[in-house]
Amino acid sequence: MLARIEDYHLTPVRPFHGGVIEHTYPAPLGTDMHQAFEVGVLLSGQEERHFEDTIVSVKPGDMWLCGAWEPHGWRASAAGTRELVLQFLPDFLGEEVFDGISWLSLFSAPPEQRPRLDGEAGRKEALAIAKDLRREMRERRRGWLAAVRLGILRLLLMLTREWDPEDLPGRGYTVRTGNLGKIMPAVRLVHSHPTRRLSLNEAAATCGLSVSQFGYLFRHLMGLSFGKFCMRVRLAYVAQLLLTTNLAVDPIAEAAGFSDASHLHHAFAQVYGSTPARYRTRGQRLADGRGYEEIEIVNVEDYDIPRSTTSSTGGGRGRTKRPKKRSQKRRANVE
Repeated sequence: MLARIEDYHLTPVRPFHGGVIEHTYPAPLGTDMHQAFEVGVLLSGQEERHFEDTIVSVKPGDMWLCGAWEPHGWRASAAGTRELVLQFLPDFLGEEVFDGISWLSLFSAPPEQRPRLDGEAGRKEALAIAKDLRREMRERRRGWLAAVRLGILRLLLMLTREWDPEDLPGRGYTVRTGNLGKIMPAVRLVHSHPTRRLSLNEAAATCGLSVSQFGYLFRHLMGLSFGKFCMRVRLAYVAQLLLTTNLAVDPIAEAAGFSDASHLHHAFAQVYGSTPARYRTRGQRLADGRGYEEIEIVNVEDYDIPRSTTSSTGGGRGRTKRPKKRSQKRRANVE
């Protein structure tokens, strides 16, 4: 699936973006990836959530988690599908730990091991929290950003209570959000130069860490190896070239740093489930599909908080600006 990069312009002063999205039905698969962590709650309808080779069916009250720079997709399975999407920088939640489990561990786990709610009572509680979050974001009264932070933590706490995976990222190692900044120079370098073959040694040096320190931190914080992360970004770049240019596969393979077209075919099919040529045909046919509408969105330009009051609690009083018109940004849609 194409992983289009979305930039919400989040900063320590403006660490949050979110709101309600209504999906078109039927619609093709939509996908993206972004710097923010994401928590979602399905409000109505039914939907599929895609994480590479993992597909999860969700119904009202179900939640999903998406890590930073993790390609993910969605497709409405019924009319009237609406969801609450909450995206934030890690410092927004700080170093919160739930009974020995860092919130970041929930996102670092492989998609198939991430916690899910079990039972109608839990889903009803999640929907009640989502209702409170929508009200806070809509009214934006004094302390609304702190209330949003607490609401997200309540949702994550619900998930940790029902989660006990066998291979928990961070078991025997505390996954701290403060460590995320240590590897971000390498993450930014990979995204700014997606075709560059960055070695583990170069990445570690960019971050001022030893190779062993960097590899260990990256795996625990991002939930995958640095090599797999680089391949993920390169393939997203290839997918964008396939849909936005008329270049043949051979020059695309060369531009993206693959040894030849055969190497690209093999890597692309593993992640996207089709050949580059077939992907291009389907994607261009569906390129004009929108697939969703943002109906209650808080963008970073809609609010501001003084830097002196910004902290890991996200609880500054803040200056609230008048809500702007609905965003008309599009996400990529492919079948």
